Amino acid sequence: MYQRRDFYRHARYVHGWLSAFAFITLLFFSVTGLLLNHPEWFKPTTTEETTKLILPESLLKSIKQTENPSDTILNFVRQQHNLVGRYQSSEVMDNEVMIRLESPAGATDIFVTTDTGETEITQKPASTVSLLNDLHRGKNSGLAWSWLIDISAIIYIVLSLAGYILFLSIKTRLVTHLVLTAVSLAMIILLIWSAV
Repeated sequence: MYQRRDFYRHARYVHGWLSAFAFITLLFFSVTGLLLNHPEWFKPTTTEETTKLILPESLLKSIKQTENPSDTILNFVRQQHNLVGRYQSSEVMDNEVMIRLESPAGATDIFVTTDTGETEITQKPASTVSLLNDLHRGKNSGLAWSWLIDISAIIYIVLSLAGYILFLSIKTRLVTHLVLTAVSLAMIILLIWSAV
């Protein structure tokens, strides 16, 4: 028969099994959270690099026949240069094509004049702090990192619940622990209220 001590034993197992992964990810998100909260600690050191090239005539003929030639242009430019970022957006206006690439590692803007083939590539690599901050927020970080954030959050919830169950399992201090819970909850509600 399933008894209360079995429940607490399983809570201890869950707490132990998840602690290693939770420790590493919680440490990462705690440190990057501090960096986000105190941007004045580090001065931004972003540099901007601009390069120019001319698209070949054969490529210009093919993109003029395409409604949105962004993919064709981007594939060609990637063959010529190492670009920072992943495809984010593009816009075609009259004889101009603008392509935006973004990732935690930085951003790239590509401007193409389809009449002449003149292409301007502006790259802005991210600083280390900026890269870490974007990873913390999950900004432009891709599906795998988004999954890591979700999994980490679920593990923190399970770990916290398992730890809280163990916290309440000490009968001699149950009243004290409930009072601490109530005080903690009241303080958080007060801080939220004062923040907004």
